[in-house]
Amino acid sequence: MKKQLYLIAFVLFGYCGFSQSAKSQIARGNDEFENKNYNEAETAYRMATSKGEGVRGSYNLGNAIYRMKQPAEAGFAYFRSVENAKTRPEKHKALHNLGNVFMNMKDYAKAVEAYKNALINDPTDEKTRYNYALAKELLKKNPPKNNDKDKNKDKKEKNKEKNKQDQNKKDDKNKDQKQDQPGNDQKKNDNKNPGKQNPGKAGISKDRMQNLLDAVNNEEKKIQDKVNKNKIKGKPVQSEKDW
Repeated sequence: MKKQLYLIAFVLFGYCGFSQSAKSQIARGNDEFENKNYNEAETAYRMATSKGEGVRGSYNLGNAIYRMKQPAEAGFAYFRSVENAKTRPEKHKALHNLGNVFMNMKDYAKAVEAYKNALINDPTDEKTRYNYALAKELLKKNPPKNNDKDKNKDKKEKNKEKNKQDQNKKDDKNKDQKQDQPGNDQKKNDNKNPGKQNPGKAGISKDRMQNLLDAVNNEEKKIQDKVNKNKIKGKPVQSEKDW
């Protein structure tokens, strides 16, 4: 029983010492901050956060770093303060200063979001309301540039259009080949006709040659008429729009 009491007392004593140490670091940091010794204040606030002061330590750390003109790092500290905050006033202050960081970095879209969330936690703060309106106005005048998603979308659209054009060219080429097909078939038929090949060598008379040429022309005409007839049948019929 005595051992348990000693253990409880040791834990409570250790916790009090831990808490007191963190609070003392906050107090030391505040003194350095008031004297504009921001480097020393940063060190003290970092000690406080390492000892459990996640809300006040991170918030004050952000203030010290911001005064040293390092807004990006200050924003990280404010963000940690928001994560650790347990009350609306704590969240409001951290979000307000986070909005100031984004304004300093000219990231007006994120500034608008930060101020809006700050107002959710304290709708009565006029400074936050003013900054929120200012950030929205600046965002309107300075819209964000296209992000990577928009670039990828534009690239896909261009590729899609290119593929469509290539397909159209391919279809036109195939269409031309089909229209030329009767002539190619006729050539094959001519090659099979020994009368048209080397007529002089075969000893064909002039009248016979003329008859063969007439027959070839007649056959070609029949094939052409057939092709034209198929073109008419194969012509697509335009339908009404499906509303």
